[in-house]
Amino acid sequence: QVQLVESGGGLVQPGGSLRLSCAASGSIFSFYSMGWYRQAPGKQREWVAGITRFDTATYADSVKGRFTISRDNAKNTVYLQMNSLRPEDTAVYYCNTAAGGWTWGQGTQVTVSS
Repeated sequence: QVQLVESGGGLVQPGGSLRLSCAASGSIFSFYSMGWYRQAPGKQREWVAGITRFDTATYADSVKGRFTISRDNAKNTVYLQMNSLRPEDTAVYYCNTAAGGWTWGQGTQVTVSS
């Protein structure tokens, strides 16, 4: 059973930046395409960004040009660099496989507010 642990969230002013990390247990991480997802209060969880085994990245239109996903297979970790943050980016952020097939972690709260 793979465990996912997200970290790096916090309170940031509009226009600020944060870097999220997601560490996965086990040795199968490098075989999977990974994704970042978020869930805002009262809304369904949505996909934010994805990265394949071969480092091809894709983004939701709402974050394109502001967020960057990356991975370090040696560390079983996927990252999300978030720049030019907006209040509408406020949410709990999660990582999982591209299919959302692993058990969800606790997520990390990102709050964008002045």
